[in-house]
Amino acid sequence: MDKYKKKLMDNMNKQLGDWFEGNESVPHEDIYRFLHSVAGTASSIGLHAIGDTARNLMNSLTEDESKLWGIKDLKVFLFELLTLIYDNDLEDKVLSEAPLMTMTGNEPVILLIDDETSMLMYLKEELQKQGWMVNAIANPIKAIAAFYDIQPDCVIIDVYMGQKSGFEILAFLKEKVKQQFLPTIMISSDNSKSIRMQSYQMGADDFIAKPFELDELTVRIKRHIERKNLIDNLLLVDELTRVYNRKYLNQAYDQLRSELIRNKETFSIVMIDIDHFKRVNDTYGHLVGDQVLKQFATFLTNHSRPGDIVIRFGGEEFILILPELSVDESKKVIERLILKCRDTKLNTEKGELSCTFSAGVVEVNNPTQSLEEWLLLADNALYDAKESGRNQLKVADQVLNGMHQKIVKVAVVDDDPIIRTMLVDLLETLGKEGQHHLEIESFKDGSAFINNEWSHTEHRYLIILDGIMPRMDGIEVLQQLRSKNSDRYTVIMLTSRKSERDIARALQLGADDYITKPFKLLELETRIRHLLKRMK
Repeated sequence: MDKYKKKLMDNMNKQLGDWFEGNESVPHEDIYRFLHSVAGTASSIGLHAIGDTARNLMNSLTEDESKLWGIKDLKVFLFELLTLIYDNDLEDKVLSEAPLMTMTGNEPVILLIDDETSMLMYLKEELQKQGWMVNAIANPIKAIAAFYDIQPDCVIIDVYMGQKSGFEILAFLKEKVKQQFLPTIMISSDNSKSIRMQSYQMGADDFIAKPFELDELTVRIKRHIERKNLIDNLLLVDELTRVYNRKYLNQAYDQLRSELIRNKETFSIVMIDIDHFKRVNDTYGHLVGDQVLKQFATFLTNHSRPGDIVIRFGGEEFILILPELSVDESKKVIERLILKCRDTKLNTEKGELSCTFSAGVVEVNNPTQSLEEWLLLADNALYDAKESGRNQLKVADQVLNGMHQKIVKVAVVDDDPIIRTMLVDLLETLGKEGQHHLEIESFKDGSAFINNEWSHTEHRYLIILDGIMPRMDGIEVLQQLRSKNSDRYTVIMLTSRKSERDIARALQLGADDYITKPFKLLELETRIRHLLKRMK
């Protein structure tokens, strides 16, 4: 960018920053004068899109109107211009870099576990160029816990780490990996025969010695993911619980929908969630949690009719499809199951446990509605059951209005007012379309976030946290959050490309993801969608 363009960009950023930071109303004449100046200058020095947008905004105003603009209304009014300013600045900063791949949120997920943060950062950046979503975790203990939430398509584990060796992690995940046909790749600077043999004997699918050629690593990862996809497409049974997996759901729905069209035979869909299942994992460990899931699935199967369909939807959620049953008939069946489950003992390696479940039921009586709409109705009823105290059933309203959504508090913590404005708008858009209700707040520094009561409730939090800020930077905020040992906070760090030490520290402190500035909004949007999927 030549010096004239840079000067204009700096002036625009300063003026917008002064307005947005100032919490005071802005006179109409100041906004008109600003747009007039930008419209004339930007087009003259080659920033035509910015100049044209400023001119269109200016022409939509009356020059001599006496009005005071609130900051929120001003941000909405200027948003198109803000986007162009940000994109132009980004284009200049990343002009020499390879373009980022467009991601949709359905990419293969790689779980990368290595306490050598320089290797983590390198591999994360390079593997993401393949269009993969890479979760890089430096803390092996956190990686074990995150495994259950991330549900990766491939796991890469370094053999030698401080807190736990790669073999300890592999041993812990061995049964889970085997059940899910999940490829694991061990990497190590020790290429001795004994290390290679131990890796394969413990169930690893591949071993790659450091230093390695990146293109060879990439090809081998691709091959493993292709093989996993092939196996997944051939299997319709959940390997842990031995009931159907969610891939079977569409097939089952289509068959019953055909019966509904032909014979007017309605059926019911029940969404089921084991109550307080996270407490089981936290108290007894994930292996006991798996035992509970298996026995709960067996309970549902044993107490269902031969034609009923039990599906593991994901995590501790199950779907029960009841052919030819109205909602009233289904209600009686599920309420009996709730009572029976409460009195049933589950045998685990930690002794006998009991569990209850909550459920939401909907009657499928209209073939023109999609499966997604029926699932949303059932999930809404399930939410009501959980909010009403759990261990009960709620019947869905047959309308899609007024859906309850899971509340996630989202904080944007960044000292750049334009970045805050851009991200809040992005999040508000995501909040309108997702399964979660997003409560969004922005903070100009870490101290403002930490000291605000809004930041310390029992809700789940997604925090987009700038690494470098005045008063209290992102690393200090992350330290305070992690010192509470709370898993309620999911954190994306925004870091500079020059701040590798800060990235390494963020990974060591347990940041859930990081993205380097300048970034594409689409890339950040994809990462936010990915993290929201993991939040319950």
